[in-house]
Amino acid sequence: MQLQQPQLQPANRSTKGQLWEYLSQTQKDLIDEGQYLMNEVIKDHAYRFKDYSFLIFPFAKSYEGFLKQLFKDVGFMSHLDYISDHLRLGKLLSPHLISKLGEKSLYEKIRVNGSRELAETIWKTWKLGRNEIFHYFPHNVRAVTFDEANRTIGNILETMEFAYESLGQMKVMHKLKALSIN
Repeated sequence: MQLQQPQLQPANRSTKGQLWEYLSQTQKDLIDEGQYLMNEVIKDHAYRFKDYSFLIFPFAKSYEGFLKQLFKDVGFMSHLDYISDHLRLGKLLSPHLISKLGEKSLYEKIRVNGSRELAETIWKTWKLGRNEIFHYFPHNVRAVTFDEANRTIGNILETMEFAYESLGQMKVMHKLKALSIN
């Protein structure tokens, strides 16, 4: 069974192609390795795992790196926050913490500068593709089926494309503004 998800390496220069070019080599490697796991290691389902959440991990990790990079490039995050080992991206993305975080709320910055739909999509993808997958709660061990993993991976990649399409122009404007200041 081949992975049913958007491909990020098209031959033409579409937005997906631009997204692939935008990703760091580490982010590309994580996606390639995740696709390898899905398409080569798991393809024949010779062994039935109880939980396929491990397939999501490389994509979720690439998503986190992509978001940090994009938020830095559009001016939502400083370089020091970008390289920080202590930054909690999920906290900054939470719509429930807007008033507490004030101007540090990434959710609010995305909503104001992009759209509510984009902010919600980024948050829901974060929550589904990371928080609900990788946290362990003894009273609620959530096992993920192969099909659920496949859908979550597709959702992560689609959200990356949506975020890049929506905020990519801001990256250009932010760089032009920085050049005009210097």
